[in-house]
Amino acid sequence: MSGITVNRRQVMLTAASVAAGMILPTGGIAFAQAASTAQSINASGNVGYYRFRVGDISATVLSDGLIGGPPQIYASDAPEAELEKVLRQAFLPTDHLTLNLNTLLIETNGRRILIEAGAGQTMGPLGGRIFDNLAAIGLRPDDIDIVVISHTHPDHVGNLRTADGGKAFPRATVFAPLADWDFFITNDPDLSYMPVPEDFRRHFAAAIRQSLAPVTGDIELYEAGTEIVPGLTTLPALGHTPGMANFLVHSGNDQLLLTADLAYHPIVNIDHSWLPGPDRDKETALASRRRIFDMAAADRLPVLGFHFPFPGLGRMLKTDTGYAWVPANWQF
Repeated sequence: MSGITVNRRQVMLTAASVAAGMILPTGGIAFAQAASTAQSINASGNVGYYRFRVGDISATVLSDGLIGGPPQIYASDAPEAELEKVLRQAFLPTDHLTLNLNTLLIETNGRRILIEAGAGQTMGPLGGRIFDNLAAIGLRPDDIDIVVISHTHPDHVGNLRTADGGKAFPRATVFAPLADWDFFITNDPDLSYMPVPEDFRRHFAAAIRQSLAPVTGDIELYEAGTEIVPGLTTLPALGHTPGMANFLVHSGNDQLLLTADLAYHPIVNIDHSWLPGPDRDKETALASRRRIFDMAAADRLPVLGFHFPFPGLGRMLKTDTGYAWVPANWQF
């Protein structure tokens, strides 16, 4: 592929090989609950946004809904009996682990920046709530100036594409990691490492390409360590994907660390240190996890977990055996 300049320079690509229309993944990991369940969640009246501040930066967690799958996928090295015991003790089902989709909107220096786009319908019927939650705080998709993606898995890029194939955030510049683009878009990705059926892997790869198709002509590719805008810095967090980044939102003395998919759920990946099955390079991912969790614990940083129970905010505590997740108190 030619015409790429890294670090916020325009990338000219062709999307001719990208098929039209989203493909919904099927198989063990897909979140497939009955429509009545989705309707009951919609009718609950619970809010899907949470406002707070990081120094002078206004921040809002916007839920895109839920995904999930068999717990063993997210705790690949956990003994089955022990995993079931841990889930029961946490009052969680033993056959399905529900994951949230916590995107973050920050408003700084006159710009609205969305960190992670969310899944849309690429990973099951309970995603795609971000647009309703934007509307609930008085915003439309064309009010977003920048969308920054930690890595290009479908649950992080699915909402970039409208149902008719257009840009869901029509004015936004989209930033994505260069190494992920090379792995998932430029080349045909080998997803044999994923502990899911082969048909799911095919749909997973197709969903990435289709979600990113509307922005291939003007996407900005970055390498982790880049400052996207003043107050938003990317941190290397490689292993889950070739280019996954974490984010540090900072203003004055205040900071917020976004850990993307370093951990899927606090119960299985923090309070217990079991390894996520979807990590492409488990050793590198483990090293990234320890390095960033150690930093979060040592510096007492507020943390936002993308898949953690909404709104996903808390702190990392270092223990004798590893780490513990301490959810933040709700602010009114």
